[in-house]
Amino acid sequence: MSLTDFRTLGRSGLVVSPLALGTMTFGPGEWGANEATSRAIFDAYRGAGGNFVDTADIYSGGESERLVGKFIADSGAREDIVLSSKFAFNSSASPLTAAQAGGGNPNAGGAGAKNIHRALDASLRRLGTDYIDLYWMHIWDGVTPVEEIVQTLGDLVRSGKIRYFGLSDMPAWLAMKAATIAAERRTPGPIAMQLEYSLVARDVEGEHFPAAREGGMGVMPWSPLAGGFLSGKYQRGNTAGAGRLSGANPFGDSKFSDRNWAILDVLKAVSAELDRPMAQVALAWTLARAGVASTLIGASKLSQLESNIAATDLRLDSDQMKRLDDASAAPPGFSSSLSAPFIRRMIFGGHDVVGWGE
Repeated sequence: MSLTDFRTLGRSGLVVSPLALGTMTFGPGEWGANEATSRAIFDAYRGAGGNFVDTADIYSGGESERLVGKFIADSGAREDIVLSSKFAFNSSASPLTAAQAGGGNPNAGGAGAKNIHRALDASLRRLGTDYIDLYWMHIWDGVTPVEEIVQTLGDLVRSGKIRYFGLSDMPAWLAMKAATIAAERRTPGPIAMQLEYSLVARDVEGEHFPAAREGGMGVMPWSPLAGGFLSGKYQRGNTAGAGRLSGANPFGDSKFSDRNWAILDVLKAVSAELDRPMAQVALAWTLARAGVASTLIGASKLSQLESNIAATDLRLDSDQMKRLDDASAAPPGFSSSLSAPFIRRMIFGGHDVVGWGE
């Protein structure tokens, strides 16, 4: 596999690379990269054949979008690049402090039509383009009706301001309802889900993966290295130091659990057998999972990007995949218990019947 082993995103005609370049690190911030480094990362990704670049309106306060737009314009390759961005988090207050503060404009965030139009126009200005290929709802706000979301985003597809749309960090039922409404109304529907997914975050397999398959949506994992945890940079009993899991961060210390350390031990063993970095093995596992369309990778250093891209030529054998699968299997929930092999055999008279897409 390479970045030019293209595939369609969900049940659509949008053709993307298996690794998408996430640009949350472009611009100032604790984990940010300056303009020169960001450009080097962008150029290296493009030079390796990658065509899928992902940003968001809140990354570095909009600076990520500005830099991405500048790099694309300088490359002269706008039509070759699948450009995606996101809306939903409030632009009038910092997402990490607004929960404790207040006083921001409530209509400068969320999935309502008013904010979607505002956010899209602002993103188009920063990106220096008149359309976005894939526009994501960054997170569901918990209040906007699905019908309004589908109507607004579908209208934007028909207007040409966006080509497709996807849903990120939302309940599985919401994504399935959106796909169903769009199908019944014969209007554009979501083509992808963007979800946290990695060896230490597999809970979405129970509901989201089946919903994505049924609704024709590709799964696009974010944080496939669990904020750097799966790179092996952290050690039991010593989790301090530079990194996305040190200090204030969205994950807190949730990755440092006994279960996750046990998964890391198996990953370390497989990595030693292959003589490849742990991060590459973790990415190779993600890329091999059924339903995964394109995986987001981010980097604040050029060497990180190069290592991530190298994961595309790594193949895990069946034994290595099984050991990683077994070590990282999510605790069974109600929905997953319904598809347990012994339940299916009870239904089909002792036969192991394989369903479509399994």
